[in-house]
Amino acid sequence: MKITILHAQMTHDQENGYRGSVQFEAEGHKHPYEISLQLNSLRGTTWDYSLLFAKEPGSEEQINEVEAAIESDDDLFDSLIDAAAATLPDEEGEES
Repeated sequence: MKITILHAQMTHDQENGYRGSVQFEAEGHKHPYEISLQLNSLRGTTWDYSLLFAKEPGSEEQINEVEAAIESDDDLFDSLIDAAAATLPDEEGEES
């Protein structure tokens, strides 16, 4: 599935771990999506996520298609995580 990133962000703190979101479009889909991501380092190394439409409701069939792609395509999921992680400030307080 081909996607286009529209906006991404991520924060990190000791209490909540890594939390981020990515808005993106999927090729051939009418409405953009948003995925919320969370990695709590106290619980392990598995990302939790929630997928929804970014602006207005769309087709249940299409969101299910995106959900299936995220579940089955590690490269797709990693690209969403990477887009959010790229917005984290580096050690000097600037975005990387």
